[in-house]
Amino acid sequence: MEFFNYFFTRYEQIGRLLLEHVEVTLIAVVLAVVIGLPVGILITKNETVAKIVLYIVGIIQTVPSIALFGLLIPIMGIGNKPAIVALVLYGQLPIIRNVYTGIKNVDPAMLEAARGMGMTGLQILWRVQIPATFSIILGGIRVATVALIGIATIASFIGAGGLGDMIFRGISTINFNMVLSGAIPVALLALGTDYGLALLERSADPMQKSKKGSAHKRAQDQGGY
Repeated sequence: MEFFNYFFTRYEQIGRLLLEHVEVTLIAVVLAVVIGLPVGILITKNETVAKIVLYIVGIIQTVPSIALFGLLIPIMGIGNKPAIVALVLYGQLPIIRNVYTGIKNVDPAMLEAARGMGMTGLQILWRVQIPATFSIILGGIRVATVALIGIATIASFIGAGGLGDMIFRGISTINFNMVLSGAIPVALLALGTDYGLALLERSADPMQKSKKGSAHKRAQDQGGY
């Protein structure tokens, strides 16, 4: 009861911090996709470049977030700007890797058929490769988004705001109600986002669509819906 009393007497502050958290994360995810999608496509053209790029983004992923924030502070100061840059960097590996892997594993027969129809390389990309790998690309975006929601919590250390402010102030003052008031919304935000993107990913999966269509046809044949 004590926690609920604490939470509901500060719901406006928590709501404001939640909006800050969502804003920073959303901007970072959009920028990560804008950068990662074309990079993932381009590196499919050269295996050597692909290995180098994936190695670099893999190294970035292994750097502790607080260390990366610290490296950016002398260059960009504190606030949202270095936080968003760090989050964009952290989001690159799952996005680039999934785009690259998806496009490289498109059925060669589909590509050969598209060439036989006279499609150009760009037409094959947008009409064959991207649609065929859309669910895989969404999977990478899903992983990146959920990870960035968590990492954005640590960004409050450099003045980016968000629910991390409440969590770390609660830890420093040994106020567990404050900690929970920040941690629970972050956890729910991550879980809700993951669930929503998982549904979108499954709906975009050609195999799932095929199974659903087959099930629908069988039901119709049996006099069902």
